[in-house]
Amino acid sequence: MTSSSPPSSDPSGPSGPSGPSGPPPRLSPLRRLTARGREEVHRVASPLELFFDLCFVVAIAQAGIQLVHSVAEAHTGEGILNYAMVFFAIWWAWMNFTWFASAYDNDDALYRVVTLLQIAGVLVLAAGVSRAFEDHEFLAVVVGYLIMRLGLTAQWLRVALSNEGPERTMALRYAGGVLLCQIGWLGLLVLPEGARPWVFLVMALLEMCVPPYAEKDHPTSWHPHHIAERYGLFTIIVLGETIAAATVAVKSGIDENDALDELLPIAAGGLLIIFAAWWIYFVVPIHGHLRSNRQAFLWGYGHYVVFASAAAIGAGLEVAVEQAVGKAHISTLAASAAVTLPTALYLLTVWLLHARHFKVGTAQQLVLPTTALLVIGCTFLGDWAVLTAGVVAALAVVVGTTLTARMVTRESVAAARAA
Repeated sequence: MTSSSPPSSDPSGPSGPSGPSGPPPRLSPLRRLTARGREEVHRVASPLELFFDLCFVVAIAQAGIQLVHSVAEAHTGEGILNYAMVFFAIWWAWMNFTWFASAYDNDDALYRVVTLLQIAGVLVLAAGVSRAFEDHEFLAVVVGYLIMRLGLTAQWLRVALSNEGPERTMALRYAGGVLLCQIGWLGLLVLPEGARPWVFLVMALLEMCVPPYAEKDHPTSWHPHHIAERYGLFTIIVLGETIAAATVAVKSGIDENDALDELLPIAAGGLLIIFAAWWIYFVVPIHGHLRSNRQAFLWGYGHYVVFASAAAIGAGLEVAVEQAVGKAHISTLAASAAVTLPTALYLLTVWLLHARHFKVGTAQQLVLPTTALLVIGCTFLGDWAVLTAGVVAALAVVVGTTLTARMVTRESVAAARAA
């Protein structure tokens, strides 16, 4: 278990939206960037963080749109590869900012400006997503990513200037590691197209090695409740984008093809899947599980799959709609798989990352893995695949809730008898 840094004693330290109650402080142009306390009370996401998330979802939406086009045109493998690469850039920049802000958000003017610079970077990246998918041109994506990463590097250099000893060393390791990785990403621009997936794999692994290396001697003082809330809010935003994308697709199908009968099962099934996805994610209070860097790194890194699969569910629903109205050049089986496979992946990953830590007994542990297998089986049910998958996901929520209620009842009875 890692140690936490004590709350900052700097009188100009952070108090802002997530600090102590009372009148809001005046915005300071510049404060020392010192660590916030891991035991702060009432620590919540700031308006700047919420704005940050909304802007990042713009890029996720663009990646989802291009994934829909690729799958609908039967370029599934290529589309998934491009989606994985683009989504990594979005997710990694978001994640690094989130953990940095949890430890060092001092909400001064310079901090805000550098954060807005990172937002500008993701918008540049979003503007280049279509060319990355269609023409394999990654210039805008790489430039946008560099802007985001250079912004974070500037923040870490501020931490190094504001602190001494092991904390300064940790900050310099972060800044140096991030900068060195950016040189490697330039390979996506100069190397042959066939080498790009390998460049991506190597650089993604190197990027993910920077935090463990930087924090090996001095962990940052991230706030467990704040981190859990930030991830939860981003999950909500991604699921909301999934609903929005599916709604637009259904509306378009009805307006252009008058295909309400064909689209109603897809719409109903998709809604049930998304509702179940929300319920399953938020049924457990995960912040109590984030007690060390090792647990937090595994949990945080694993959310790449959670976020990517949640967004892919929306893309899959769009593909299913396009196939139902005859606009997609794929089979019903392929269109169904575009929904059921990311749904199953989401269920399994959420179970693996945190749901299983709160399940008692074999029956509770098997609910989500069994549901994932049943959802995959729904792929072969033709036009009713999405609706059936949605019903299965909803039943998983009912079964899980029932098992939990029975366990609570038994424990209450046992406690009453013991008393």
